[in-house]
Amino acid sequence: MEAIRVLCSSARMLRLIARSERWPLSRPFRIARGVKTAADVVVVEARDGERVGYGESVPYARYGENVESVLAEIAAVAERGVAREELQRVLRPGAARNAIDCALWDLEAQQVRRSVAELAGLSEPDEIVTAVTISIDAPERMAEAAAAVAAAPLIKVKVDAAAPLDAVRAVRTAAPAARLIVDPNESWSVEQLCGLSPALAALKVDLIEQPVAADLDAALETVRLTVPLCADESAHTSADLERVARRYQAVNVKLDKAGGLTEALKMRAQVRAMGLTLMVGCMVSTSLGVAPALLLAADARFVDLDGPWWLAQDRENGMIFDNGRMRAPRGGWGCVRA
Repeated sequence: MEAIRVLCSSARMLRLIARSERWPLSRPFRIARGVKTAADVVVVEARDGERVGYGESVPYARYGENVESVLAEIAAVAERGVAREELQRVLRPGAARNAIDCALWDLEAQQVRRSVAELAGLSEPDEIVTAVTISIDAPERMAEAAAAVAAAPLIKVKVDAAAPLDAVRAVRTAAPAARLIVDPNESWSVEQLCGLSPALAALKVDLIEQPVAADLDAALETVRLTVPLCADESAHTSADLERVARRYQAVNVKLDKAGGLTEALKMRAQVRAMGLTLMVGCMVSTSLGVAPALLLAADARFVDLDGPWWLAQDRENGMIFDNGRMRAPRGGWGCVRA
């Protein structure tokens, strides 16, 4: 499926080419709200006639998106004509804006012969520690998966409302030295969270990510727990952070929620200014989708960018993963290319 439109910026004529791609996973990825066997992504190419910039996003059903709707949003913006600075006003936060925004950042890097890191005032990404995710399964299967990555410094444990402690205990036993993030993906009640918190603290869990539904998390304002809470589905853009800060101690910044690197950079700065803990995350995507997020990860307390690690095959010259550590290849997204 492909949508091709012309995008006119204030500076020059640009052509946007958007297409969908499907990337099979090496094994099922199960979370509380469902199972994924492939990464369905949308790729945008921004061309000025001589150079090309690339961006990738993941349409997410939880936010009312699918591949067709995201391609339609991109086509509508292309017909209207908009520059990167205007995208924040004319397109809602989400996958469509993310793909365009990242493609335009990459194109600008090619035009001015400077990396996106330089343009954004950031250091070039080095090797970082990323969470390695253990998806929902029987506890013994989760223990096997954890044992295979026990050398990783950080593990994320996906759970639901059914016997989550059994899952966390299984992972902790198999990987005794790893820091743990527990992610129920909105599947718990506040009461269940409060009941589980002491046991999770005893299991040395570092962070609980989005335990209750985003539209029910107001009750967290009066909850005091021993394990910090991280907002994911509750925090999309910088406009959410004042509310989120009353309920959570950490924020997971994702490009697909924020609608691109431009807003994610704003969120990063505001999270730090508010004294919240920064986490940088991703959807299950290829390395093209993760590369812009890697720029945000240098000073993040928690990084969860293992999306490409789940693929049966990544893009050529994709991210390099080794026991929970990752680094970008030379000459990829955001770099000046010959």
